[in-house]
Amino acid sequence: MQLRKDKIPYSLYIICFLLLILLMLIFSMNAGYIQIPIADVWETIIGHGTASNELTIFNFRLPRMIIALLVGAGIAVSGAILQAVSKNALADPGILGINAGAGFMIVLYIFFIQGNAFYQSHIAVFIMPLVALFGAFSAAGIIFLLAWKKGSVKPTRMILVGIGVNAGFTAGLTIFQMKMNPTDFTQALVWISGSIWSATWTYVLAALPWLIILIPYALYKARTLDVLNLGEQSAVGVGVHVNKERGKLLLIAVALAGSCVAIGGGITFVGLIAPHIARALVGTRHQRMLPICILFGGLLVLTADTIARVILAPLELPVGIVLSIIGAPYFIYLLLFKN
Repeated sequence: MQLRKDKIPYSLYIICFLLLILLMLIFSMNAGYIQIPIADVWETIIGHGTASNELTIFNFRLPRMIIALLVGAGIAVSGAILQAVSKNALADPGILGINAGAGFMIVLYIFFIQGNAFYQSHIAVFIMPLVALFGAFSAAGIIFLLAWKKGSVKPTRMILVGIGVNAGFTAGLTIFQMKMNPTDFTQALVWISGSIWSATWTYVLAALPWLIILIPYALYKARTLDVLNLGEQSAVGVGVHVNKERGKLLLIAVALAGSCVAIGGGITFVGLIAPHIARALVGTRHQRMLPICILFGGLLVLTADTIARVILAPLELPVGIVLSIIGAPYFIYLLLFKN
């Protein structure tokens, strides 16, 4: 017997996702080229582990897992906002070219500071989100400017323009990659594919302020997203300044995508899949959907990164490749069977 969505307590979804994330965190700390038994993981967490286990867990694996959760949550919320504001079920910061714009500016940034002492400094890491934001806003501005027609943005037109902008930024990115030294070229290539392999606590601190501000603000705007879903006339009728609110929400979505790209690279499909799964589970109300979206997005990237780290150990796949293997079939499914 199938249970209807409203028959399953909302709190049960939250608890289940939190438990899944906890289990995946434990498995991720345990798994890898250097396997650490679960008992030793617990001993290390409470401060009684060996020096090598403490180094592996606290310096390498834990920052990486936290960044995976942050990036997944941020991109998932960004995708949910873009889908609501554009009324396009296929909207995603990766598909639309926003990630490519942020990535282009990051590669440009690396290209001009490579070899300098500044390149190795912690300050360079904290500036990266700002650089990525500039690139993301540039891409978003171009997309919406070209997609705007007769007073509105047509969903199909926006997707097509986004694909074109994505291709343009990717081409520019490749040109600057070819001029890099071999080491930076390899790092940039892996990063563009979506990778959090070099994650440190510095990257966590660089990303945290942005996500701590932007995600709660997106949750605060959940009612506005619901009203916008009713249509422009209905939104105006209840006193919502449609263009102003759309502008605010788009700024939040693009800023979330840019800050996540700065630390996680070109991670795609999370912003597409997470909102769809959340809506399928708890419905379209954003007050209920966005928290599920955050949890599922974090779980998805954490799981994909663990698979990427373990499946070919000691080698690692970029997490973006694993997510593409998952996301591409789902994208095709939406196109073919969900109109």
